[in-house]
Amino acid sequence: MIQSGLGLYIHIPWCEKKCPYCDFNAHALPVAHQLDPVLETRYLNQLLLDLDQDIETFGIAAELTSVFFGGGTPSLLSSRGLGFLLAEINKRLPITTTTECTLEANPGSSDHAKFVGYRAAGINRLSIGVQSFSNTALQRLGRTHTRSDARNAIDAARRAGFSNINLDLMHGLPGQTPDSAIADLDFAAQFAPEHLSWYQLTIEPNTVFYSTKPELPVESFLQAITDEGLDWLQSQGFARYEISAFARSDALQSQHNLTYWRFGDYLGIGAGGHGKLSRENTLLEIQRTQKTRVPKDYLNNPNRRVTEVPIQERPIEFLMNACRLVEGFALTDFEQATGLASKVLEAFIAKGTQQGLVSASSGRVTPTAAGLEFLDSLLLLA
Repeated sequence: MIQSGLGLYIHIPWCEKKCPYCDFNAHALPVAHQLDPVLETRYLNQLLLDLDQDIETFGIAAELTSVFFGGGTPSLLSSRGLGFLLAEINKRLPITTTTECTLEANPGSSDHAKFVGYRAAGINRLSIGVQSFSNTALQRLGRTHTRSDARNAIDAARRAGFSNINLDLMHGLPGQTPDSAIADLDFAAQFAPEHLSWYQLTIEPNTVFYSTKPELPVESFLQAITDEGLDWLQSQGFARYEISAFARSDALQSQHNLTYWRFGDYLGIGAGGHGKLSRENTLLEIQRTQKTRVPKDYLNNPNRRVTEVPIQERPIEFLMNACRLVEGFALTDFEQATGLASKVLEAFIAKGTQQGLVSASSGRVTPTAAGLEFLDSLLLLA
């Protein structure tokens, strides 16, 4: 379960418009769909400076197992700029033929020419933020694209040669019924995506939805959507491997996200980028990094903050990630990732087993269906 190598997360902080449900570090551009070329160049150069500082500070020399462009809207980047950045990263940390390189794309800021350029630059996996194929739902979510835009973007990605595409879909949307939620999945199926991220809309603090409180489906509808959706996904050949992640095969699982869920190591560059690094000294050191969030401040100085993950917090940090996985985790993986003896989990395992939230056998701990559904309750036992 423990991976060798290193992941790299690259944050692109701009978007066309801040969505009312979004609590990510995203900043609307003054002119929709356009990232000023001068600003793009400044930001790309600052990303490389940021990366160089991390490499020097932590003494990093490793091949990259994954590269992930998140945001914001990474598909606002020009393909030329993206190609420059990946080429420069490769000079510092090798990107191999097996490195998964993912770029998040919004239908409204993507076209065939861009996708061709992204693929030529080295992107081999796209994650397209569809959210819904219902125009009414998209309007309620404040999205800038339509059902037709989403269809065109997916078709353009296929024509550009992408054979590993994830579609982001949300459920539990304002006004949504079980039938309309399944209709979204049915519409997605015609594109034969290799991967689906299917997750429930949650209302987070510091968002427009938090203050305006849209009317969400009642609990019975939410449960029906979940139950019927999981059945549909299984019937269509999508294997659930994480609470909200479904792939057509093990090889098509998101390797970058698995690094997070398996408590692996990754660098995070860009405005607000987060990283996690483990270093073997006398004892295992685990450190988290965070860069300054505001883009204009980041352009002046990434201003890295480094914090140690205290020994007493390592079990819950590990469990918060590993218990999202259908496969769970091996106790030996816990020991290797945290530097702690697995006996510190004995009470957690005992209580979780008693409450039917986990099962444990042959040195492995696995969340049950109830444990995946009620993850927060499970983590309270840690």
